[in-house]
Amino acid sequence: MSIAYSNLANLRVLIRGAGEMASGVAHRLSRAGLQVVMTEIAEPLAVRRAVSFCEAVYDGRKQVEGLTACLVSGPAEARMAWKRGELPVLVDPEMACLQELAPAVIVDALLAKRNTGLAPEMAPLTIGLGPGFSAPQDAHLVIETNRGHNLGRLIYEGQAAANTGQPGDIGGYTHQRVLRSPAVGVFTPLASFGQAVAAGQAVGRVADQEVCVKVGGVLRGLIRPGIRVEKGWKVGDVDPRNQLEYLDTISEKARAIGGSVLEGIMHAFNR
Repeated sequence: MSIAYSNLANLRVLIRGAGEMASGVAHRLSRAGLQVVMTEIAEPLAVRRAVSFCEAVYDGRKQVEGLTACLVSGPAEARMAWKRGELPVLVDPEMACLQELAPAVIVDALLAKRNTGLAPEMAPLTIGLGPGFSAPQDAHLVIETNRGHNLGRLIYEGQAAANTGQPGDIGGYTHQRVLRSPAVGVFTPLASFGQAVAAGQAVGRVADQEVCVKVGGVLRGLIRPGIRVEKGWKVGDVDPRNQLEYLDTISEKARAIGGSVLEGIMHAFNR
């Protein structure tokens, strides 16, 4: 597709979600000079909080690799944030701000494995990340998020690979590195970001049940204390590579997907 647009510097992009992958996309687009705004729920559930702009919902501000995000109350404050060189984050899961902000691009980065409300008519360019979207029915463009040969592939007709239910391989481990809630209840941490952990160690508790790691490494992700979780929800992530510098830097997967979103935008508007 090709869309005439006179000034790419003023091109506005709305990203649904502000978790790890969404933040990697937002960082790359913002560094490319686009006006990016992110929408979130009132109680974000990000695990890799060190690199997730949704932390601004709780703390007012969040910096990732030199870019600062700030919580805003509406479109007017979002425009002020852009003038300061900051990335606005808006609590608006239903995208009520859509009409007033009138973004040229909407990126659905919720990674919900299904379409929860994106439609092509919502913006000149709509992009769905990962499984659950079909192009051009649900979005103009779908981007592959599954690790492997096709990671970051742009799909204009068809779907991304189906959800495998298996986390990506990092350091030779897949499901073993992911921590899940053993019960319904409020999460209480027993460890902190960057801490070295051993297999079998308890790093959290839900409803008097311990959350234990299955593989040793560095604790690179942990859901925010006090969050109420359901049984089976992801609450933590261990990096078996033991590289502390990976803790607060964007992952190669998020960076690659961000580059693909940027390519899709340039392909649509820079013609």
